[in-house]
Amino acid sequence: MQRTDPWGEPPVVRRASPWGDRIFSFLAHAAALVTLLLLAGIIASLAMGAAPAIEEYGLAFLWRSEWDPVQDRYGGLVMIYGTLATSLIALVIAVPVSFGIALFLTELSPGWLRRPLGTAIELLAAVPSIVYGMWGLLVFGPILATYVQQPLQAAFSDVPYLGALVSGPPVGIGILSAGIILAIMIIPFIASVMRDVFEVTPPMLKESAYGLGATTWEVVWKVVLPYTKTGVVGGIMLGLGRALGETMAVTFVIGNFNQLNSLSLFEPANSITSALANEFAEAAAGLHQASLIYLGLILFFITFVVLALSKLLLMKLKKAEGARA
Repeated sequence: MQRTDPWGEPPVVRRASPWGDRIFSFLAHAAALVTLLLLAGIIASLAMGAAPAIEEYGLAFLWRSEWDPVQDRYGGLVMIYGTLATSLIALVIAVPVSFGIALFLTELSPGWLRRPLGTAIELLAAVPSIVYGMWGLLVFGPILATYVQQPLQAAFSDVPYLGALVSGPPVGIGILSAGIILAIMIIPFIASVMRDVFEVTPPMLKESAYGLGATTWEVVWKVVLPYTKTGVVGGIMLGLGRALGETMAVTFVIGNFNQLNSLSLFEPANSITSALANEFAEAAAGLHQASLIYLGLILFFITFVVLALSKLLLMKLKKAEGARA
């Protein structure tokens, strides 16, 4: 419909929204709603399945270390500790390595090496997790026991606290081994995201910094990272989510032993995902099965808390940036 103003104003053209836009809008809203409904359904099903364990133990399940299917007594502290410890070790190793890879690919790598090296790193993400687990158990574990654990035990066995951290039989499985395998698995994810967000930094900003005499490190620290901090944090959270939810690789190398008698990084331990993988198929209906589902609900809650904290961190960074401006 077209209307011409008598005072000489330009015509105003209005067009009704075509049916295609309306269908697209409906499908987009439906997809968002379905996602929320699926999330609510997962939480509800986990809560219903874990109800017997929640009624029996309540929040005390979080700090009970006993896990005895024979006596029908359960607590999730060992699995929660193993999950958090292995994920923390993986992040401590993977984040600086991924940052170095992304920095090299975007700022320092020669042109002929940039594409094949980036493709090779991305291909590591396609390796099945069970392959990482088998490699960790059969190849990496013995190397870790022979060339890391035994020398550390010989050097620190009589040192308070440090000796306890490296104690245990030198078999190459435990929390440290699982954490290192997880780090190798999440490095491709974090490095790829960091590289992509580093590349979207406007070249003019970097060239201006170089023109003022900044070094490569100063450009990255004062220009690239502030501009891409949202993407960097998102990549780290993506890797952490993969580490928290990884099952088969951790099951191979963590030892699958429920104990907290020693805080050694080389002692066999357990995690939520490995406990679910090992026991859920054989768990009888009742308190055992409900306790395993309770562990799944706790893992869901841990992931939600991690994502919420990352969102709060980003909001705080934006607020601080606005205050400086």
